[in-house]
Amino acid sequence: MPLIHECVVTTLSAEGRPHIAPLGLIEDGAHWIAAPFRPSTTLFNLEHGKKFTASFTDDPRIFAGLVTGVRSFPLTDIEGWPAPRLSVALAHAELEIDRVEADETRPRFFCRVRHTESHRPFLGMNRARSAVLEAAILATRLGRLSRKKIDSELDYLSIAIEKTAGEAEREAWEMVMEKIRAHFDKT
Repeated sequence: MPLIHECVVTTLSAEGRPHIAPLGLIEDGAHWIAAPFRPSTTLFNLEHGKKFTASFTDDPRIFAGLVTGVRSFPLTDIEGWPAPRLSVALAHAELEIDRVEADETRPRFFCRVRHTESHRPFLGMNRARSAVLEAAILATRLGRLSRKKIDSELDYLSIAIEKTAGEAEREAWEMVMEKIRAHFDKT
């Protein structure tokens, strides 16, 4: 299995407007691969631009917010690079697309990492943050996974929330749970 870096990518519209979205970038030797699902704004922007930014954060509220529709996180311009980064990013990477492998569902954009930069210290792993991230990923696949699978995963992930979560993790967890509950209330 490949190493996947869970991050927030900033792509640009044809008019140069930034769009942020959570995305797992696949590390593959000298390349990192972006493989967004069709249809998505991120995919459209990658098809029409060659440069984007990956922001790395340990704030679970950002991932929870993005999968629940919050897009108002502050951005910071990067000198000499068109796509801004999250202002609260621990680090960022500037990526340039070298080639694309077409696919009807999930094209693969092979990217060269032009530059990385750290902005704040990383203070270690936290199980609750990881649980929120996994729950957020589940929330993006509600139409693809069975209710039984989702409930089973959430039951297990909730243990980390109960044992290790701080205020930010609990807030993020509840945001994701509200989205999942609302989805199942409609079905």
